Amino acid sequence: MEQLVKKLPIGIQDFEKVRRENYLYIDKTERFEQLVQEGCYYFLSRPRRFGKSLLLSTIKAYFEGKRELFDGLALSKKEVEWEVRPVLYLDLNTNAYDDKSVLVDKLDDSLRKWEQEYGLESNDLPLGMRFEKVIEGAYKKTGHRVAILVDEYNKPMLQAIGNKELQEDFRSTLKGFYGALKSMDSCIKFAMLTGVTKFGKVSVFSDLNNLNDISMDAQYYDICGITEEELKSNFSFYIKQLAEANSLSFDECLGRLKEMYDGYHFEESVPGVYNPFSLLNAFSKKKFGSYWFESGTPTYLVKLLQLHDYKLEKLDGLETSAQVLNSIDSGSTNPVPTIYQSGYLTIKGYDPEFGLYKLGYPNKEVEEGFLSFLLPYYSAYDNVDSPFELQQFVKDVKSGNVEQFIERLRSFFSATPYDTMKDVENYYQNVLLILFRLAGFYIRAEYRTSRGRIDLLVESQDYRYVMELKLDKTAEEALTQIKTKEYALPYSLDAKKTYLIGLNFSSQTRNIDKYVIE
Repeated sequence: MEQLVKKLPIGIQDFEKVRRENYLYIDKTERFEQLVQEGCYYFLSRPRRFGKSLLLSTIKAYFEGKRELFDGLALSKKEVEWEVRPVLYLDLNTNAYDDKSVLVDKLDDSLRKWEQEYGLESNDLPLGMRFEKVIEGAYKKTGHRVAILVDEYNKPMLQAIGNKELQEDFRSTLKGFYGALKSMDSCIKFAMLTGVTKFGKVSVFSDLNNLNDISMDAQYYDICGITEEELKSNFSFYIKQLAEANSLSFDECLGRLKEMYDGYHFEESVPGVYNPFSLLNAFSKKKFGSYWFESGTPTYLVKLLQLHDYKLEKLDGLETSAQVLNSIDSGSTNPVPTIYQSGYLTIKGYDPEFGLYKLGYPNKEVEEGFLSFLLPYYSAYDNVDSPFELQQFVKDVKSGNVEQFIERLRSFFSATPYDTMKDVENYYQNVLLILFRLAGFYIRAEYRTSRGRIDLLVESQDYRYVMELKLDKTAEEALTQIKTKEYALPYSLDAKKTYLIGLNFSSQTRNIDKYVIE
C-alpha cells in the first residue's frame, strides 16, 4: 500500500527533494556504491531525460554525508563511509551556448563560488589552473579528498555542431578545464562526468585516459532507466490505473508499455531498459503518448543528418563497430555515434565473429517521434497548415487507390522548398520513407532481391507496392526495370494484390513528372 501515497517524480532531479517530499524513488544506491568502492574516475553516457541528473544528485548527497536520506534504501544496509566530503558539482545543462563567452562565464561563476566557499582568492589564471587550485584548496581546508560531479559535460560542443570555430573554442576551453581531474589526482576521491554523447579522439577526452567509461559496461546497464523488474515491483498500482483508463488488462498494458517505452540496450547481452521520463508521464496522464519527444528533441541531430545527406533507411538495421559507437570526433564526420548515444538508436544484435553491432530504433515512441520530428526539416509539411493530409494518404494506400496517393505525393512535393534538397534522388527516397513509415506501413528502401535492389517496397494489410524511382529519365524505364529484374516474383503466390509502380522525378520541377502503374 505504500506506493499508493508516493508521488510520481516527473521532472524532479534532486535526490533530497525526492526523499523528503515523499516521491517514488527507484533504488539505485547499491549501483553507485559499487562504483565508489571499485574505482575513482568515471564517465557515463545516457540519453536525455534518462535519470543522469538524479544519479549525480544521489551521489552528491552520499558524499555530503546525508545519511538520513538513505534510510530504507539498499545503501543503508551496507557498511559504508559516511564522511562529509567537499563536493564540486557542475551542471552545464542550464545554458544556451551560442557564444564562446557563455561557457567561460559559466565556468568562471562556478569557480568564484567554490573559491569563496573554501577561502581562496579569485585571480586571472586560466580556468583549468583555477580549478586545480579549488580542488587543492578544498582538500586542504576539509582534510578530505574531493568528489567532482559534472552533469552534461559536453552540452556546449553538441550545441555548436555545424559551427566549426565555436566548437573548437568550446573544445579547447573544456579540455583545459577537465585536465585538472588528472593533474590533481592526489586530492580527488571520486569523479563522475555524465552526458548524452562522448567526444573523443582529439577532443576533450584526449588527455583523460584515467576515465573509466561505463556507458557500455554490462554491470551498470541499469544504473539509469527502469528495468522490467523495477517496473513491475514499483509501479503495479499505476499500471492498473493506466490499464483501466485505456480499457486494457494488466498484461495488455504491460505489453503496450514495453512496445512504446522499453528497448534501450546499452550492451549486447543485457535486458532492455525503459525510458523513465516517458513511463512517469504515461502513468500521470493515463495515456500512451510520445512524452520524450514532446519534452524537446535536439536539432543538432537533424543538422548532422542533413549535413551528410544521410540515407534514413540505413538507420534501422545498421551495422557498426564498438569503436564507432563509443566516440564522436569533434568534426562530426559520422552522424551514427551521435544518434546512437542520444538514444534514437540502440543495440539490437551483435556479431562476435566480426565485432559488429546491429542498431535499430529502441521502441515505437522513438521511431514515430523521430520521423515526425524529421519531416518538417525535409519538407514544407506542417500538421496544422499543410494541404497534405496524412490521414487521407493513409486511406488511399490502405484501399489500393494508387493514383490518388501518388497525386497526393505530387501535391506534397510541390510545396517543398528547393533549399532542402542536396542529393535530389536521396532526398525523395528519404521523404517517401518517412511518410510511409509515419503512416504505419511496412517499408523497405533499397530492398535486396536475387536480381537487384528495389527502391521502395511498401506493404499494407491488403496491398503491396513495388516502386522504382528514376531521376530525369522516364517512368517507363523504371517500370521496365521492375519487370526485367523480376522484383515482384517472390510475391507471386501471395494473397496480397501487388502493384508495380514506376516513378520519374524531374530535377527541374523537383517533383514527380510522370508515373506508370501495372
